[in-house]
Amino acid sequence: MKRIDFRSDTVTQPTAAMRRAIADAEVGDDVYGEDPTVLRLEAQVAERLGLEAAVFVPSGTQANQLAIGAHCRQGDEVLTEAGSHILHYEGGAVPALWGVQPQPLPGERGLLSPEDVRAAVREDNIHNPRTRLLSLENTHNRGGGSVWPVARFRSVVEAARKAGLAVHLDGARLFNAGVALGVPVSAWASLTDSTAVCFSKGLGAPVGSALAGRADVIREARRLRKRLGGGMRQAGILAAAALHALEHHVDRLADDHANARRLAVGLAEVPGVKVDASRVETNMVFAEFSRPALEALSLLERHGVLTNPAGAPRTLRFVTHLDVSAADIDEALGRIRRAVS
Repeated sequence: MKRIDFRSDTVTQPTAAMRRAIADAEVGDDVYGEDPTVLRLEAQVAERLGLEAAVFVPSGTQANQLAIGAHCRQGDEVLTEAGSHILHYEGGAVPALWGVQPQPLPGERGLLSPEDVRAAVREDNIHNPRTRLLSLENTHNRGGGSVWPVARFRSVVEAARKAGLAVHLDGARLFNAGVALGVPVSAWASLTDSTAVCFSKGLGAPVGSALAGRADVIREARRLRKRLGGGMRQAGILAAAALHALEHHVDRLADDHANARRLAVGLAEVPGVKVDASRVETNMVFAEFSRPALEALSLLERHGVLTNPAGAPRTLRFVTHLDVSAADIDEALGRIRRAVS
């Protein structure tokens, strides 16, 4: 029985065309700044995001952490939404690596308001940490793949600027947001001091992310990348996959979004499963089951459907991606009905 894997969009396999791009990659020593494929990738990322420079890194976690390290100093504070990736899924790196204090802000499906930001900025007082950075996330994972409306994003960034804060965007799935709204990703990224994007999620590359931003931020990020062991040598082999993904896998994200909506509508018809299909904006579906999440997870796995708990006691997260077709969605729905009946 074929497994249908909804655990994450990180589980994809490189396509045959991507494997050819990897095999044919022109390479050099990236630590010396001599890998032509890495340089081409970094230039393309910076251009697409509307920022000055970019640096290729092994992971999205490292991209986010390099940004925090470049913007902040020990004893500083970063404002971020309470469900953000940098709080929940990066191993406590914010305080462990940088001595920076995160302040979680309650949001609406991962989104903040200008008022939230203004209220959170601390006054200049020797008793307080310095509020230095605002970190946002688009799309927002724990928000259900929610997309920041551009106008709302701009207003929140403006509030941060008026308070003297730098702004970082965790855009691991930013290309999903761009496809969902039909706008270039620079609509968000160009407003920030730094933006991270991931190639190994919906874009389907096997590994890699990039951090783009102001030239001075990226210079510091390169130094910190070396400190964290993220300097890679003939990294063009990996960068070639990322370039292929940028050139061939962005527009097709619309297929993943359509499949997520198809899945949500179908799940809503399964007895014992609750889904609000109207909240599916990109490639994630959060479904509430009538039994504990781990029990539902086990039942689905026995029927060849893989997924993950979503943080709530009875909720599972389903993520669509390039290795899940519309036919797979229909097959998975049949298996889920049998599993929970």
